Amino acid sequence: MNKGDVVSSIANKAGFTLKDADEAYKAFVETVAEALKAGEDVALAGFGTFKVKNKAARQGINPQTKQAITIPASKAPSFKFGKSFKELIK
Repeated sequence: MNKGDVVSSIANKAGFTLKDADEAYKAFVETVAEALKAGEDVALAGFGTFKVKNKAARQGINPQTKQAITIPASKAPSFKFGKSFKELIK
């Protein structure tokens, strides 16, 4: 399922036009991204939680030159499904 399929499904299930469903999808993605950028978690009851995980700096190896390199610290978005959502899939 891709973005177009999700937007079409939202439109059908909610009675929206495709344009309105696409706007709702974009608004959801923007809202989550803005909250994560501001350092907030986004917890959606019955679905899951979006968080930003901090990755510490670490040593790595360049596979072409075999030289040791330092991989800088970074932040990465993550998502953890909620228990009730996991049970829907079983």
